[in-house]
Amino acid sequence: MLTDNHGRPVNYLRLAVTDRCNLRCFYCMPAHGLEWLERKELMTWEEMLQMCSVLVKMGIEKIRLTGGEPFARRNFMEFLTALSKIDGLKEITLTTNGVLTAPYISRLKELGIKSVNLSLDTLDRERFKNITRRDELPKVLDTLHELLRHDMRVKLNAVVMAGKNTEDIIPLVELAKELPVSVRFIEEMPFNGNGTYTGLIWDHIKILDTIKNRYPDMQKVTDPKYSTSYNYSIPGHKGTVGIIAAYTRSFCGTCNRIRITPQGMLKTCLYDSGVLNVKDLLRAGHDETAMQEAIIAAINTKAKDGWEAERNRKEFVSESMAEIGG
Repeated sequence: MLTDNHGRPVNYLRLAVTDRCNLRCFYCMPAHGLEWLERKELMTWEEMLQMCSVLVKMGIEKIRLTGGEPFARRNFMEFLTALSKIDGLKEITLTTNGVLTAPYISRLKELGIKSVNLSLDTLDRERFKNITRRDELPKVLDTLHELLRHDMRVKLNAVVMAGKNTEDIIPLVELAKELPVSVRFIEEMPFNGNGTYTGLIWDHIKILDTIKNRYPDMQKVTDPKYSTSYNYSIPGHKGTVGIIAAYTRSFCGTCNRIRITPQGMLKTCLYDSGVLNVKDLLRAGHDETAMQEAIIAAINTKAKDGWEAERNRKEFVSESMAEIGG
């Protein structure tokens, strides 16, 4: 089993397969998008499979595929099929914005994928258009219902933004009354691609207080091991509510994850600037033993928490979440 230099097990990989996205959420990137990576800068599907195989042998049990938007990259389903065949990999999950996802859900179920995180910041079509700069809410809602029809576990991720969607907190909570979903509210983070983050207004405490004011009988439930969310139940609701202190970073003590960006940069923390380029190692012809030694060395430099990781950076946070894996 992999462990970091703080004695924490590392068994979870978040792999961003592309930086490209078909939405332009203002908290993630500028309206014109990003300077997209050229094809040669991306890890190939074959390189990703090789890297995942090495990591599974080292103790990675769960892989979450993210982007950008994973379905925006050509041949994603073929990659997913090959990934599902890696011996020893116990769980594959996805994070998607849901715009392109619905036609593939039955195939996802066949591949053994049981859980999907779906980004949904508002239930109001006009606010959705303002936040994402695209009018795609009906497709996202179609994906939600298709996932539930296939008995998939669904977590709805909503980034809470002052002046943008705070009026959607209660309507999103009410979704969990009739639907067996986990609605999770996430603190806004500085990864908007332009370096203009002005600070956190709606922190996890303010979000929680807003929900409690409407549902005073809301109860804390036991959080799953390694959970990034504080989880709650509301009497009479089929689903649950979670709050992720993504900027406050109060869950770092149980961190069990690493990230690999589309260009192959290994990150031991969302807030670090990258500690090892595995794509370069692969293209230089390093064998499996050398790869494992390099990865172990990198994981043994992991910061204690997100605040330390950010302090250790040589530059301010300015990258887009799409570049590092949402």
